[in-house]
Amino acid sequence: MLNGSGIKIFSGTSHPELAEIIARRIGLPLSKAEITRSGIGETNVTIAESVREDDVYIINTGCGAVNTALMELCIMIHACKIASAKRITAVIPLFPYARQDKKDKSRAPITAKLVANMIQKAGCDHVITMDLHASQIQGFFDVPVDKLYAEPSAILYIRTHFDLDNVVIVSPDAGGAKRATSIADRLGVDFALFHKERKKANEVSRMVLVGNVKDKIAILVDDMADTCGTLCLAASHLSEAGAQKVFGFVTHGILSGNALQAIEASNLEKLIVTNTLPQHQNQAACKKVEVIDIGKVLGEVIRRSHYGESVSKLFHEVPY
Repeated sequence: MLNGSGIKIFSGTSHPELAEIIARRIGLPLSKAEITRSGIGETNVTIAESVREDDVYIINTGCGAVNTALMELCIMIHACKIASAKRITAVIPLFPYARQDKKDKSRAPITAKLVANMIQKAGCDHVITMDLHASQIQGFFDVPVDKLYAEPSAILYIRTHFDLDNVVIVSPDAGGAKRATSIADRLGVDFALFHKERKKANEVSRMVLVGNVKDKIAILVDDMADTCGTLCLAASHLSEAGAQKVFGFVTHGILSGNALQAIEASNLEKLIVTNTLPQHQNQAACKKVEVIDIGKVLGEVIRRSHYGESVSKLFHEVPY
């Protein structure tokens, strides 16, 4: 619990529900800010209370109208900066443009670097994010970046819902092998992965399973599920390979396009996602989607950050 001295928490319009959960965890009301759009789509921000010499946290995530959310965040940071806030922290559970993190073909932009520059130039002193798509994005900033992990929440969920003797953790691609092996090691269970050959972006041509899943409960882990093509294909391969049941666990459930229909029709028993993005509509449209709350983790990080305590403890355990 914070006593409210010198701390202000503001929310953008992208995920007000998560901001409420975080504020409740900390024991403070959300500070008042008015966000409106003009007729031509410009964002107007009015910070409705003093932030002079305060420790300010602005919560906005990269979802829905991502460009609008990003501009909101930058304008709110700038508004607080020129209103003499002492320190401004951007809390961005899903970092926008995180997948554009490298120059992988001629004339490709590194948009994640551009976003980092925009947030810094606006006047941000500190960034808190969750399960970055690529860890090198931390290096795009010259200010501290606390990258949190959904891994402790995933481990807690798996321990409480499954018999570990029958579980195997599966990575849907080689890129996520480190994440999956880390979870498997901490649970003391087996690990498998898919080797994937792509024809072109977002289209998988062939998947080869490395590891044994026969008569096991296979849990696919990934950082984000967008169109869910890879996850659903992996689930069907796992069923063919003799897995008893297949579950999916992803941090960021973007679930765009026909993802919900694909999940409904797939061999997945359940897709467990965190609430880094709003999930009410997805849950209403697909009964296989289950949500776990990471608001208390973000709330605890804000509390620790404000009091100058270590945040690294939260990389390995879920706060109570």
